[in-house]
Amino acid sequence: MSVNLFRIGRVWHFRYTVDGKRVQRSSRSTQYARAEKVAQAAYREASLWARNGRVIPTLRELVSQWLQAHDNVVSRSHISGVETFGRLHLYGLGDTLIDELTTASVEQARNQHLETHAATTANHWCRTIRLLCNWAVHREVIPAVPFKVRMIKVQKKARATLPHDLTAQWLKAIDETAPPGIQLAVRLMLGMGLRESEAASARWENCDWLRMSYTPPKTKGREADPVPMPIWLCDYLRPLRKITGPMIVKPDGRQYGRGFTRASIHAATQHVGIDRITPHRLRASFATSLSYAGVPVQAIQRAMRHKNVATTVNYLEVDMNSVAIAQQRIAEQCGLGT
Repeated sequence: MSVNLFRIGRVWHFRYTVDGKRVQRSSRSTQYARAEKVAQAAYREASLWARNGRVIPTLRELVSQWLQAHDNVVSRSHISGVETFGRLHLYGLGDTLIDELTTASVEQARNQHLETHAATTANHWCRTIRLLCNWAVHREVIPAVPFKVRMIKVQKKARATLPHDLTAQWLKAIDETAPPGIQLAVRLMLGMGLRESEAASARWENCDWLRMSYTPPKTKGREADPVPMPIWLCDYLRPLRKITGPMIVKPDGRQYGRGFTRASIHAATQHVGIDRITPHRLRASFATSLSYAGVPVQAIQRAMRHKNVATTVNYLEVDMNSVAIAQQRIAEQCGLGT
């Protein structure tokens, strides 16, 4: 075995050949003993991977490998996010071997992302590159994630939920502008807290009319838990009832794609003067309404099909009206109001 060390400036570099492939890297050290130790470890690791048929990929290659391994395993939204990361947001790291990623290089790429994107998306960018490297660690391609980048602290904003007193008016606006399939999908999302993808895959045979419940056939967590159907939703569905088949289809009979309710929801919210209602905020509106009605958070967690109750809590908005009533009562007790 042969590992050759040489200096470029004050820093020691090394080169070796494994399986016919010549590798040259920096030890990032100005001390010979430290550099030799780094070089020997790198050579042993490379030799082991070569014997086992494993090769360290570049970040671009890792994205491709992850997409191939997870196709039809994770949600299309998840696939789309990683695909977009690999296609548009590598920022010069695409041809870097993943074990040569450093905190400095990842931070530099993250900061380049910040030049054209918000801080929240920069945090999502960091989660994606960490996801990919953690997957490489799990497959024993690299021993550990080679960088440590902290998330950016982001100022939180108020999140909208659908007000109870405007719900009927909002649904009327949906019915006036959206096709029947989207009208039905919105009611499934609002009445049972379904995700948009779960509404798109809804099927008639999964309705239990006797128990007034519905079991989504395709869920994010692969659960098969029934969700209660409220009476108003059952009354809406019964005239449309079929024995089997998809509940939501386009006028031409085809199924809708990802994001199919967003435009109609946006138009309805503008019509009634509500801000920032999205398909996923309907799910949060469902959870928050249950909380306002006194449903325990553990029951809401089950209805939302969350693995962790902390995730459910993150969906719930605080009922500030109850705070205002308590403030007034306290003021009266203190002689500060009538």
